[in-house]
Amino acid sequence: MKFWLLFSLILVHEALQNVFGQPAGKGKRPKEPAENKIKPGIKKLKPKVPKLKEATETVSKVQSIMTQVLDKGRFQKPPTMLTLSAGQSIELRCKGDKIVWSYPEYLDTFKDSRLSIKQLDRYGQLILLNSSATDTGEFTCWAQICNGFGCRKDESKTGSTYIFFTDKGELFVPSSGYFEIVYLHPDRPAIVPCRVTTASAKVTLHREFPAEEIKADGTEIMYDVKKGFVYHNPSVNQSGVVYCRAEARGAPQISIKYQLLYVEVPSGPPSATITSSASKVRSGGDFSIYCTVLGEPDVAVEFTWIYPGQEYERPVTIQNTWRLINRGIGHTTRISKSIITVEDFETIDAGYYICRAQNLRGQTTLATRVDRF
Repeated sequence: MKFWLLFSLILVHEALQNVFGQPAGKGKRPKEPAENKIKPGIKKLKPKVPKLKEATETVSKVQSIMTQVLDKGRFQKPPTMLTLSAGQSIELRCKGDKIVWSYPEYLDTFKDSRLSIKQLDRYGQLILLNSSATDTGEFTCWAQICNGFGCRKDESKTGSTYIFFTDKGELFVPSSGYFEIVYLHPDRPAIVPCRVTTASAKVTLHREFPAEEIKADGTEIMYDVKKGFVYHNPSVNQSGVVYCRAEARGAPQISIKYQLLYVEVPSGPPSATITSSASKVRSGGDFSIYCTVLGEPDVAVEFTWIYPGQEYERPVTIQNTWRLINRGIGHTTRISKSIITVEDFETIDAGYYICRAQNLRGQTTLATRVDRF
């Protein structure tokens, strides 16, 4: 019995060697509980760097303060361009207790009673009744910031909408005349102001002689529905008579004519000269002094004089005139002149006569002396 038990143990030992390839119980440590389970690995992760906001991000945005009052007490923010039928009325409101309005010049020029502007407690109100095609244009409002020194525009609180008052009989915004002059300055854009009352109208520009269409390439000449045709770099060869043609679901219409005149005088303070009819005058004699400015045709000049007998209220005559002259094909210049005349010359009239000529761009001062024989 003992022999068979020993023999069975030997057989089991050999079987274990065949299965594991090594003697059972040798070269192996006892396993810990759950040692065969997969242990979670520790991954090294790169720290996440928070993305910085771009410095160009605007801190404060412009706040639109304009609303349009609709029927039945409804309101809406008006779009950049709004289309209404001629004859409709419109009410706009802008939030604020000090609101300033800007609107088409036509309404201001004729002090139109159809336009009403009021300042209420919390908003400014603009009402336009019985609109017409002529009213087409930009309507803008802005809030003011006031202190003890005055008021200034609050750039962050504004509102604006361009309104087309559509009229089937008037594709072009009507003009006060049948002919307009457009000056072509070499140093700034020029505008042929053929605006339309329908945003979708197809508008082209044409030269009267030689008869041809002037292509708007979007670079040198472009069409802006709010302004008209814009000449970005005016030149003398663009002078002449032009007109616009518009078409919108029907027969085309022709605008008024525009005379394009090139300006050869550069922008700046007045270019003035001063001359006297005499440098020496006898007692009781008469003389005149001429102050002349050669300038841009559409820039007005104002004259002021300082003369020896001024503080003694010596009587003098001052006459101001201006006219346009053609200095060649397409070249037009404005001559402005001021003449001071002294009669019955006395000793008190001797001395320096000073002319100051001023325009929007500056002032020029000139002087000449008149003595007694």
